[in-house]
Amino acid sequence: MLSLIVTSSIQTHPFSNVTVTKCHDLIKSSKDFVHLVFIWICYFFFFFFLFLGLETFSQLVYEDEYGAKSINATAISDFPRFAHRGILLDTSRHFLPVKVILANLETMAMNKFNVFHWHIVDDPSFPYLSRTFPQLSQQGSYHPYTHVYTPADVKMVIEFARLRGIRVVPEFDTPGHTQSWGKGQPDLLTPCYSGATPSGTFGPVNPILNTTYDFMAQFFKEISSVFPDGYVHLGGDEVDFTCWKSNPDIQKFMDAQGFGKDYSKLESFYIQKWVYHPDTVVHVWIGSGTNEEMSKVTAAGYTTILSAPWYLDYISIGQDWRNYYKVEPLNFNGTEKQKALVIGGEACLWGEFVDATNLTPRLWPRASAVGERLWSSKDVTDLNDAFNRLSVHRCRMVE
Repeated sequence: MLSLIVTSSIQTHPFSNVTVTKCHDLIKSSKDFVHLVFIWICYFFFFFFLFLGLETFSQLVYEDEYGAKSINATAISDFPRFAHRGILLDTSRHFLPVKVILANLETMAMNKFNVFHWHIVDDPSFPYLSRTFPQLSQQGSYHPYTHVYTPADVKMVIEFARLRGIRVVPEFDTPGHTQSWGKGQPDLLTPCYSGATPSGTFGPVNPILNTTYDFMAQFFKEISSVFPDGYVHLGGDEVDFTCWKSNPDIQKFMDAQGFGKDYSKLESFYIQKWVYHPDTVVHVWIGSGTNEEMSKVTAAGYTTILSAPWYLDYISIGQDWRNYYKVEPLNFNGTEKQKALVIGGEACLWGEFVDATNLTPRLWPRASAVGERLWSSKDVTDLNDAFNRLSVHRCRMVE
């Protein structure tokens, strides 16, 4: 017999849409197997903590070679260490069919990930079908009909994720990584110059035009209505300044603003003009100097997410999951107050060499190691014990 008793006691977190909760699972049985009473008392905010408890319960069930299912008498007190436990998928470099995304969401739920970071567009393609600016995908996708995510597709993904306790956070990276945007939106990107003559190529978003900010305001107004989550990821990384440096209008603007030759100030001008808000969350995915970056960002008072150690598109020889498992997200110089600002992390699967044919074996079960690191206590570090659990869990996911 299975009965659920739920009471509510909420500890809100500065990252809205995320609540830190405590769940206590108590399983009692008069016998060692099968006949049991499962009483679950969970302090919760969203219903998905019920789902997490049931997921834990399902993983306690043992099936023998004859198909008989049983469970040991067990008492569990369990709760996530970090509130934000995410997976990033890149659908720009290689388009991923909706069924592949849904299958990944199903597996994410089995591993207690609760955020799908949808890196939906980038330089190579713009597969998001915008209702306000349909020409973006019409001109910027690999194919305007077969390789786009329609409003119905997006709604399906969001609802499928919601029913599994997963938030969908879309990413629309600017001002860099926007080559696909420019194909459908004239004057959005900066014209590059060769000497005094336009070269016919384009660089990042043009940050000196009012039309740029008008467009962004309209576009993200739509995004906020399509994606119900309170957060949108805005990228802001890897901006190549070469084109800005070549453009005479940009140079004049730099002089007028007193930026000199420091184009990082122009990037900051763009970002601060419309991106930064008091509740901004900073995502750290710099490769080298990660600990220094974590110290710097948290010292500035920003809520922070970590991804730098968890680039799962990088493949190495042997059991590289061990490296992911050994990561300690709070291993940086900082006060307890700074470390309290770290709300979790994400495993990233960038799409240069990943498509629908190899996504699942590339991501799983390696991402399971990240999932356990973000969920379990800091003291749970035994690699051999983790290997045994991971081996069993892989079979469970494949079934």
